[in-house]
Amino acid sequence: MKTFSSHYIVLVVLVLTTIVISSLEVEAGTCKPSGKIKGIKPPQGKCKKGFNSDCCKPGESYTTYKCSPSNRRTVLTTNSFEKGGDGGGPSECDNQYHSDDTPVVALSTGWYNNGSRCLHKIIVKGNGRSAVAKVVDECDSTMGCDGDHDYQPPCPHNIVDASPAVWKALGVPRENWGNLDEGGDGGGPSACDNRYHPNNTPVVALSTGWFNNRKRCLRKITIKGNGRSVMAKVVDECDSAMGCDKEHAYQPPCRNNIVDASPAVWKALGVPRAKWGNLAITWSDA
Repeated sequence: MKTFSSHYIVLVVLVLTTIVISSLEVEAGTCKPSGKIKGIKPPQGKCKKGFNSDCCKPGESYTTYKCSPSNRRTVLTTNSFEKGGDGGGPSECDNQYHSDDTPVVALSTGWYNNGSRCLHKIIVKGNGRSAVAKVVDECDSTMGCDGDHDYQPPCPHNIVDASPAVWKALGVPRENWGNLDEGGDGGGPSACDNRYHPNNTPVVALSTGWFNNRKRCLRKITIKGNGRSVMAKVVDECDSAMGCDKEHAYQPPCRNNIVDASPAVWKALGVPRAKWGNLAITWSDA
């Protein structure tokens, strides 16, 4: 095991996922919050958490929206539209439940557009694949924390809430279902496997010297920092030789002492979201 503890290493945030909703024609303009609601404690057994859904927390403030952003920055989430699933009541567009094997979605309030997209189909592209899905429901950005919304918080304004069938069609492994965020700052797919990786997967890119001509590709390293440790897979190079072009998302060349990490790594190290950015760490081959 080779250790690099003698170096001062900087851990920086890397978002490696890309999901694009290609068929939505979103209204122009800036989407601003419309208000806030206070969370309440869900009655016993009334908030279902089948696909990592959040339950409202008593006293917590949740932002509401009546619009969706015009820049199409979209987060794909997972929802069961079956009876007894985490989607609450039947779908708004047809007052029916839908099998997890059927590719259907709910759109944030602004994109749902007062039901004008009901039962229309959209094309979801991501992970090198595409899927056609039918809009059957609204992911309500204006209300939440009540029985009609399964005691879950209001939906963010940029959500496409998809059935398991959509995730399967995109070829995303079951353990990675949850949130895929469009527009990651990692540029193209990872060099080691030519794939994008969800934010909830602990993966890293290493500076050119440590990447060592791909010799660490898909191997795991142990990262220590903030009094904790986490194991992460090497999936990409943080290029110290090139930069400032499309392939590198128009970012400068990487410094020679960088471990560029997904949000999952930061969470595992217990670093508060507001402090993500740079952290002194040590790392070693696992």
